[in-house]
Amino acid sequence: MNKHMFLLLFLTPAAAFSQSYPSKSVRLVVPFAAGGSTDIVARTLAPRLTEMWGQPVVVDNRPGGSTVIGTEIVAKSPPDGHTLFVTPAPFTIVPSLMKKLPYDPLKDFEPVTLINTTPLVVVVNPSVPAKNIKELAALAKSKPGALNFGSSGSGGSNHLAGELFNSMAGVKMVHIPYKGNAPALVDLAGGHVDVVFNGLTSAIPLIRGGKLRAVGMTSLKRAGAMPDVPTLDEQGLKGFLAVAWNGLTAPARTPRDVINKINTDVLKVVRTPEMIERLKADGSDPAGYSVEQYQKFLRDETAKWAKVIAAAGVTGL
Repeated sequence: MNKHMFLLLFLTPAAAFSQSYPSKSVRLVVPFAAGGSTDIVARTLAPRLTEMWGQPVVVDNRPGGSTVIGTEIVAKSPPDGHTLFVTPAPFTIVPSLMKKLPYDPLKDFEPVTLINTTPLVVVVNPSVPAKNIKELAALAKSKPGALNFGSSGSGGSNHLAGELFNSMAGVKMVHIPYKGNAPALVDLAGGHVDVVFNGLTSAIPLIRGGKLRAVGMTSLKRAGAMPDVPTLDEQGLKGFLAVAWNGLTAPARTPRDVINKINTDVLKVVRTPEMIERLKADGSDPAGYSVEQYQKFLRDETAKWAKVIAAAGVTGL
């Protein structure tokens, strides 16, 4: 048997596996209850993949344990591409907040793609004398510990965005945790807290209604939903990035040809006008990363938040 024939025989099973994928229904595990942004992304993606693949693609909501329950289910599922994880931002945060996890976030998963990112908007009560990020930082520096910022709870994305701001701006705003974004925004509008780093979608009505003032966006590019609000990066905090996001991840040892097929097909869906319009309606921007780009993104986010959490002394969940 010559070398070329051996390689052909060696590669044929993998190629055949990719061509036959999916051979049964595909499960998209969402680690939250139905109705949130991650669930919306999954339910927008599922029918389009069902049509493309000719197999049912079903959303499986597995909330609880600060996303650990759903994440563990995927980590321990067969690595054949028929169970996929709709991966939210806590995937890169929870490892630094929990001492023991029933999985290794970097070893027990194969990255597929980043689907979308949703910037946070830095909003202040109109009584706060700051029209932009530079003025907010200067105000915080002039009154150490006097300004505070609300969040949906300790260890969440918007809490850590505030701690990242403290670190990069060299200030110390005091964190006030709430039980969810809604009560934090209510207290912000009422003047009980000064600043909130909030998801763009729920903040837009309050900004447009004059109840809150937007002073910056936490993405590297301006948000399509509010293009007049400059980023923190533009305003001098170079490299500031704190976004909510959703990706797609598979169990470790899922064949690379299957990963590549899923990546290619999901990117086709993410880049359709219908999907782009749906994401933008929720204040989100499509991403559509290659496998390698998404892998680097996950490692960078994990390392960044580990540093922020350690520096701020954020306690475990």
